[in-house]
Amino acid sequence: MTRDGAINRALAWFDGGDFEATLAARVAVASESSAAGDGEMLRDYLEGALVPDLKRLGFSCRLLQNPVFAAAPFLHAERLEDPEAPTVLIYGHGDVVPGMAEDWRKGLSPWKLTREGDRLYGRGTADNKGQHTINLGALAAVLAERGRLGFNMKALFEVGEEIGSPGLHALVTARRASLTADLLVASDGPRLAPGRPTLFLGSRGVVGFELNVTLRKGAHHSGNWGGIIADPGVLLAHALASIIDERGRIRVEGWRPREVPPAVRRALVDCAPCDGPEGEPAIDPDWGEPELSPAERLFAWPSFDILAFETGNPAEPASAVPPMARACCALRTTVDIDQDTVLTALRAHLDAAGFSLVSVTACEDTPMRATRTDPDNEWVALASASVLRTTGRRPAILPNLGGSLPNDAFSEGLGIPTIWIPHSYAGCSQHAPNEHLLVPVVREGVAIMTGLFWDIGTVSIGTAPTEPKESAGSTISS
Repeated sequence: MTRDGAINRALAWFDGGDFEATLAARVAVASESSAAGDGEMLRDYLEGALVPDLKRLGFSCRLLQNPVFAAAPFLHAERLEDPEAPTVLIYGHGDVVPGMAEDWRKGLSPWKLTREGDRLYGRGTADNKGQHTINLGALAAVLAERGRLGFNMKALFEVGEEIGSPGLHALVTARRASLTADLLVASDGPRLAPGRPTLFLGSRGVVGFELNVTLRKGAHHSGNWGGIIADPGVLLAHALASIIDERGRIRVEGWRPREVPPAVRRALVDCAPCDGPEGEPAIDPDWGEPELSPAERLFAWPSFDILAFETGNPAEPASAVPPMARACCALRTTVDIDQDTVLTALRAHLDAAGFSLVSVTACEDTPMRATRTDPDNEWVALASASVLRTTGRRPAILPNLGGSLPNDAFSEGLGIPTIWIPHSYAGCSQHAPNEHLLVPVVREGVAIMTGLFWDIGTVSIGTAPTEPKESAGSTISS
């Protein structure tokens, strides 16, 4: 019974085709949470794809009614070994975005797992079916090798993440006693780079809102009225320019943290984001806060984006001064910003700048709140040492993901540290046609998770394993 033995079992499971077979069955379930009336398919994923595997691993399972959206239940599972041992909560989601079948490359289908070289195609492979399949396979390997986990485990799976996780926060609040744990371990999102094992400890939040300038009921001929009546598009453009300058620096008081915390800055020293894969954008080095590195701008600072801007009819422009203009906007926040005062601060900024005619309206979607586990947390030290021991490479430790996840349900709702270990990469085409996983990343992810679960079961928090020396390559044999 050894750590290497457990990892070898997990790799044999992967190399023998069992991972692909399991994932193929899960991809075949068209669990689109945005599809109206598709609650039966969502329930089928939980009951048919996950419950049997969890029961084989010794979990007790029960479906929980969603307190907000009845069509999307939750699956709660437990394997309790020792009341004195630590408890780990794992999370994943089984719903996917629409398949977009007509837009996939010839020979591919969103509902059929297809391997081409080192890529595994199918809807949900990266987001999130493939990622939680890796984690469950790692648990199975530890149990097969040691006969026990060495810690207690709880699991929560939802099927509404792609539509904003309706009911998740209410469920966690109502069932806090049964979900409480010492640590959340989950997998979603991309690595910093395909070849760089990554931990992220939370996510940026997001606040969506609309800015609107409505001056009159209809358009008026610009030859008769241009120059003597105000143009709402011009007013809104200048209001937006007061929010962010021409190089992307935020100007709103209350939207800018006082500093990047020292622990966060230390963690990001060797986490420079890479240019996108072929067909994706390169980083603009002089965009954003000038005093910060690209990593600090992406992971430790807010960012403001104008998602859409409309005035008049862009498809058929008329020679008329339009009556209104509107912009859909979003602010990505960090934990250093009071998210509850974001729109209040914006209102005060616009009024002070002379733009009282610009209205501010919050989007109907519930904003995702920013979260961040301290990079110096002892669970982070344990996980980092475990990944280094498995791969021979020190992982990137991101204080939070640049994007947003419902992580606050756990970090705030349960008050526990959170560690996310992604098994995908930025070019995976999630939420787009041709979604896929990279086989080498998946294989390494299987080994990483097996090693981590093994270590959690053998090492007491406060006595993290001594870090081995970093090597140039992985210690995992192919």
